[in-house]
Amino acid sequence: MSEESDFIPYEVAMQIVGNIVEEEHLEELNRRILNVYDKEGVELCWYDAEEIMAEAVIDNPKDKDGVKLACVEAIMHQIPKWALEDLLKRKKKEKENKNNPSGIA
Repeated sequence: MSEESDFIPYEVAMQIVGNIVEEEHLEELNRRILNVYDKEGVELCWYDAEEIMAEAVIDNPKDKDGVKLACVEAIMHQIPKWALEDLLKRKKKEKENKNNPSGIA
């Protein structure tokens, strides 16, 4: 099995990812992470900012917008399948709760 099979297709990532935000790691000082959120603002997964910067194809390191775009592109090709599965489970649960607000089966 190839490593790539652990990631969702780029086209699917484009449909579910709403935002990628650089933030300070909560437990490690001076470590930046890139949180990936779905279209509703719920966190899907996160990446180490330095690792993504090293992997991204950056044409001009002085162009901040270009660097951001390259990092986003790198991430969009690496959204894990489990993140999509978690999103689908959450959506299914939300739908079930909406159809049965009392929670009684």
